[in-house]
Order: sequence, then structure tokens, then C-alpha cells
Amino acid sequence: MTVTEAAGGGFEALQHVALNGVSLAYREVGRGEPVVLVHGGLGDLRTWAAQLEPLGARCRVIAYSRRYARPNEPIAPGAVDPMPVHVADLVTLLHTLGAAPAHLVGSSWGAFICLLTAIEHPEVVRSLVLEEPPLLPLVLGSGPRPQPAVLMRSLRRRPRATLAVLGFGLRTSAPMAWAYRRGDDERALQLFARGVLGRQALARLTPERRQQMRESADTLRAEFRAGFPPLTEPDIRAVRAPALLLTGEHSPTIEGALSDWLADLLPDAEQLAVPGASHLMHEDDPAFVTDAIVGFVTRGRPPG
Repeated sequence: MTVTEAAGGGFEALQHVALNGVSLAYREVGRGEPVVLVHGGLGDLRTWAAQLEPLGARCRVIAYSRRYARPNEPIAPGAVDPMPVHVADLVTLLHTLGAAPAHLVGSSWGAFICLLTAIEHPEVVRSLVLEEPPLLPLVLGSGPRPQPAVLMRSLRRRPRATLAVLGFGLRTSAPMAWAYRRGDDERALQLFARGVLGRQALARLTPERRQQMRESADTLRAEFRAGFPPLTEPDIRAVRAPALLLTGEHSPTIEGALSDWLADLLPDAEQLAVPGASHLMHEDDPAFVTDAIVGFVTRGRPPG
């Protein structure tokens, strides 16, 4: 492990850990039980800037940039970025830093990574705090095309979530695929951001946050092309780690519908809505989300 001093931009005093053929940047604050923060597809470790110091007053907090996210080495042109690689990176990082088992806090794509880690490697997980993981395989199955049997079953059992996912596909995923085929990565990025954040939340992003989002365009394309890993209801029912599911009050419908489904499947789950927030809830209301995380990982329940 090495420590570097960056020249600003939110990457000051980072440490780096070599694992699985790559070097990952991270920041670590505090002492106590480990809490590991896993970012989504529209950013990097900077998304957790407001959480690090407050959480570090109570816990040992580690925020890292997943492979290919800034300031790590970028992904090669034309490569894909499958989620299981990130699960393996997270497990190796926990062991390498002596942080297993840890409380895992994930946002969006990062929340899906945390959930898969709890399914496949339960021994490294103390608890889960999940911000709106995109559990589309529950509706569509895995693979390049929807699986009709899975889709029909989900439509019968979970019509609200299924219709929300299909609507997301028509308004966001299909136009993104068309934009990528035309080589218009900027259009695909904007479609995705509008689809997962909502128009109003997207309009509120600062110029600096929009730039961070643009810096994630290559990894977003690679994740999109890789698709989703397999995930089934029995997989989720087998999770034994306690979970706190955070949803934004103003997140698009798909987020809340999938979170409700996840809450029904997990054996030990609590839900908490973040007032006034959308998909990037830990940025929209940092104090509320930080208090919720602290309350859950230190007392086993959210505040209020």
C-alpha cells in the first residue's frame, strides 16, 4: 500500500492498494468496526466526501474508487466491465486491508455489488446499507435479452415493479443502446442520468458534479454492455446479514418499486425514505444519510 498526495480535485492524500491486477485508490478515516463505502456508476470515491469524517468519528471508514473509476487507470477502449469482477475486487480489498467482516454501504450499482457480495461471500459482511440497487434481473432475467418466463412471472407477482422496469427500458435503456450504436456517448450518459435521477435532480447537479459524471462515461458504457449478472429471489432470501434499504423520496418510480420488492425478500430488512432526496441521496442530504448509517451500523436500527 502507498500514500499519495494529489493536486486537488477531491483526490488529496489517497492511499492505493494493489489487488487482482489493478491499483485501487481509497481513503480511510477513523477506528473501530469497518464500514466500506461502494460508489455507483456516476462517480467515484468523491461521492462520499460528506460522509467520511462524520462516520470516521464512530467507525473505521473506507471509501474506494472501483476499478476504472477515477483516479484509477481507465478502462481500455471497447472493453466490457462485468459486475462479478467488482465483487471479487471488494472481497479482496476487505481481506487485504484487514476489514473483513465489514458493514457495506452501497449506492446504485455499488449497492448491487454489495448485495452480490453478501450472497456469494457472506463471511465478509456484517450488515448492508443499500441505496436503490438496480435489481433488473428479477424482472428481466440475465443475459442480453429479457427472458420471457422470468418477465411473465414477475408481471403476475410484482406488476408495479415490472411495469416500472419496462418503462425504464423504453425511456432509458433502449435509447441508450441506440445512442451507443451511433457513437454518441454523451447522449447515452444524459439519458441514463435522467432515467436514474429524474429531471429535477439532474437539473440541480452542480457543474463540478456534472463533470464527475462525464468522467464516468467510459465505465458506464462498459457496464451497460456487460449487462447484469444472474440474480434470483432465492438468492436474496438466503442473505442473513441485516439490511437497511434507503430510498429517495423523489427518486424515479423504478427505484422505490424495486426497493420494496427487495425488502420483502430479505429476511432482515428495514426501509427508510430520505426526505427531499433522489437517487444520489447521500449527496442530496448528507447529514440524514450519515445519521441513518451510523444509527444502523452502531445500534442495528435507523434513527427515528
